[in-house]
Amino acid sequence: MAYTSSDLAERTIRRRAIEAVIWGMPIVNFDLMVQAATRLRASANQIVYWSHLPDWKNQTLTPNPDSVYLLPLVDTKRAGPMVLEIPPAGDDGSITGSIDDCWQTAIADIGPAGADRGEGGRYLLLPPDYKDKVPDGYLAMSPVTYQTYCIARSILRSGSDADIVKAVNYGRRIKLYPLSQLAKPPATVFVDAIGRVFDSTIPYDLSFFESLSRTMQYEPWLERDKAMIDPLKTIGIEKGKPFDPDVKIQAILKEAICEAHEWIEARYESVFALPFNEGAHWALPASRELVQGLGTNFANPNSYPTDARGLAYSYAFFSAKHLGAGQFYLMTIKDKSGRDFEGNRMYRLTVPANVPAQQYWSATAYDRVTHALIRNMKWSSRSSQNPALQKNADGSVDVFFGPEAPLGKESNWVPTDQGGKFEVLFRLYGPKKDLFDRTWKLPDIERTATGQAEKAA
Repeated sequence: MAYTSSDLAERTIRRRAIEAVIWGMPIVNFDLMVQAATRLRASANQIVYWSHLPDWKNQTLTPNPDSVYLLPLVDTKRAGPMVLEIPPAGDDGSITGSIDDCWQTAIADIGPAGADRGEGGRYLLLPPDYKDKVPDGYLAMSPVTYQTYCIARSILRSGSDADIVKAVNYGRRIKLYPLSQLAKPPATVFVDAIGRVFDSTIPYDLSFFESLSRTMQYEPWLERDKAMIDPLKTIGIEKGKPFDPDVKIQAILKEAICEAHEWIEARYESVFALPFNEGAHWALPASRELVQGLGTNFANPNSYPTDARGLAYSYAFFSAKHLGAGQFYLMTIKDKSGRDFEGNRMYRLTVPANVPAQQYWSATAYDRVTHALIRNMKWSSRSSQNPALQKNADGSVDVFFGPEAPLGKESNWVPTDQGGKFEVLFRLYGPKKDLFDRTWKLPDIERTATGQAEKAA
């Protein structure tokens, strides 16, 4: 088949736009959180936080609704080096979390499983072009980007109202201020997101490219990514120039991002192809190569898994420096029989006794389409910290998923939307050896007897 020069130009734009979506997914993911914070009137070098356990209005990707979230958003381009103070862990509280650059690559873990080892510490986040001497007494970090963020989870002792308040108060002891104002640090600004929609789900439309252009204008080119300079120029993203595609190119970009979305959806099930335990459907929702790259800033010169990275940040955010030290994740999209989870059916997860988690475990349901908490639900998860959680005689716990609670089991029930599909993420905070040596195993979720909603469908 012979292509005209016009045909070739259009095919090139489309092809390169698809690759730009996959490659740029993590930094667009970050920018969407910044834009959500901006809608709350939060600014750079402030902390967005939730003054209670978050509900479905926290529309980030697969968030944890069983801990108090604090989200320091750091920008050193204008403010210079920024100090992030983490309080020492103790009877009054503990932080589990990580500091990431805006490509979602881990810089450091914080809290007892992090660089400060629970003793508290002053993390100094330096601009990528910083040349001055680093002062003593800081845990100095050198991100490759100006914008960074910290995902800090203030861990509850229990789900009681009193312990939630305690966790919020402990989290608000985090401080964020410029090093230049060390002599008299300004009060840290906290912006409360509770009760307000904080939406950073991925938009598969032209705004994706607008977000990508905005971040590429602001951040330096990384050496590993310079091969993307020309492809981005092809689709209208170039440093120092506005992103202003004409109507024809807009149409091509819209088609391209729809195709990229289809590629992501087609690859999504492959994330679970390597189960954590043989014969089960639970899996770590990221490839081993990606986890290693995110924890080492892609130090392996023969590995740069941009496909796996683009896929991962279509349904999640943040990375840990040492995954498995502070927290670990198992995720499933299939029941025991290998069928997708459907919101109009009833399911049971039996969590065996003696879960290998020093702090707590939780099971959370997410919308299969958006990978966010299912909208308009009473709650989104059940956790070992829920005061009313019922245990079986052998110490195991049955967690139910479905559109209605089984009789007498509402405290163990996670509601689902009977009009859609869902997925389940199981978290272990303070994971222990029994998990990793496979002596404790999480069984698959089973479909149970037909419920009233299913009968009516």
